[in-house]
Amino acid sequence: MFQFLLSCLYFFLPAYFTNMTPPIVKKLGILKLLNKPIDFNKKFLSQPIFGFHKTWRGVIFGIIIGMLVTNFQFWLYQFSFFKKISFLDYQKINILFFSFLISFGAILGDLFFAFIKRRLKMEPGKRFLPFDQTNYVISNAFILTPIFKLNVNVWLTLFVLTFFLHIIFNRLGFCLGIHKSKW
Repeated sequence: MFQFLLSCLYFFLPAYFTNMTPPIVKKLGILKLLNKPIDFNKKFLSQPIFGFHKTWRGVIFGIIIGMLVTNFQFWLYQFSFFKKISFLDYQKINILFFSFLISFGAILGDLFFAFIKRRLKMEPGKRFLPFDQTNYVISNAFILTPIFKLNVNVWLTLFVLTFFLHIIFNRLGFCLGIHKSKW
């Protein structure tokens, strides 16, 4: 059981890092030139499409960091411990394709549920349980499962683990001044 949990967490590390990156680069003030809303401040049904807080900087840096983490996993795969806990054979997959998909999938889930929140007239940062915590698990389940044939138990486990991990890390981010809300 422990190895399965560890394997789930290890598999999803790129998505976790992708999801953590946007608020960190915002806090650090990196490349303010890219701090432009991804929806260009456009509206749909009189509400912002995603909102001012979903920026090109977050998308670009999130995907880059997620891809770097995946490529680090590819390198680690040469060691028996990492082979043992890996769901994927990193030597047999197109690592650039997979690294982009898992990273883009994390961003896509965040954007999709931001879109839904705006339709429901919810402000950025307002609680939307359990989707604020798990949006990137849901999107990656739809994107990755048809290609990499992952078991539904992996996704259910990741959904539950991510829900609790997200709350813990967001509270930590709130305490460190990275997040404006605890959610």
